[in-house]
Amino acid sequence: MAVYTALSDAELAALLAEYELGSALACDGIAAGVENSNFALTTAKGRFIFTLFEKRVREADLPFFMQIMARLAERGVPAPQPIATKSGALFTQVKGKPACIVTFLDGDWPRAPQVAHCAAIGDALARMHVALEGFALERENALSVDGWERLITSRLAQAEALRPGLAAEIAADMAAVRAAWPSELPRGPIHADLFPDNALFVGERLTGVIDFYFACTDFLSYDLAVCLNAWCFAEERDYDAARGAAMIAAYETVRPLSAAERTALPTLCRGAALRFFATRLADWFDTPDGALVKKKDPLEYADKLAVHRRAGRAADYGA
Repeated sequence: MAVYTALSDAELAALLAEYELGSALACDGIAAGVENSNFALTTAKGRFIFTLFEKRVREADLPFFMQIMARLAERGVPAPQPIATKSGALFTQVKGKPACIVTFLDGDWPRAPQVAHCAAIGDALARMHVALEGFALERENALSVDGWERLITSRLAQAEALRPGLAAEIAADMAAVRAAWPSELPRGPIHADLFPDNALFVGERLTGVIDFYFACTDFLSYDLAVCLNAWCFAEERDYDAARGAAMIAAYETVRPLSAAERTALPTLCRGAALRFFATRLADWFDTPDGALVKKKDPLEYADKLAVHRRAGRAADYGA
């Protein structure tokens, strides 16, 4: 989350006039993440999150995101419930940009994930995949192989400026992943960005999965690969097999991986690392000065790629 666009009191009042939420008691910007402007909103009806969509989000994609959240919330997965306007719409427009309000979920994100957190995420991810079986809408993953290659290839000189020799390493990673990328694995709606700061816990109990604005239709096991990257490294070059084993075991208790998914897991993990290296590299150099946001270091994922180059089996990740 972040704040790129400020909102005046009058603009906030006009927004809330579209809802049955009452007037604002508080509306505070949230500084985390890099994609949209987000605000913690309090009214007489309770606490909510108001999001103003800034970049890499098309208004045409919002029905996909909103309906995924609504379905998960209805089926017992702890996802935000979109709030409908008085006319029944799940999103609206503010300052010429699409916007939505969703329910607030209690908890905080884990700064130092432990084995129990990773197990809870594996369980929740599988339950999400099962709950979304038969979901009618589809959305292409714009940040799959073609997408991250476009971002990285145009910025190889910037990668080299971050660390000498990095451009050649990343180019070799892209070639290897493209050659090995699978074509036939179980597919469906995935979160695609389930990092620790997109999960809420009270103690070791998962209370919320948030920020579905990269959700798309892709390999279900790619979603697991994203989580292994995001949750299971003690340090950038130190993969924690105990965390990975807990996550995969909890996932498979709900939805067992196929033999093909297990075979593809090292490639999927390497690809997921390239995807986040790509967007972090772009944001590192493109985020405007003055934005209330903390940029994330692309070198974290450059270092994780070194681990994935050595992995050859699902067992290397704890499966």
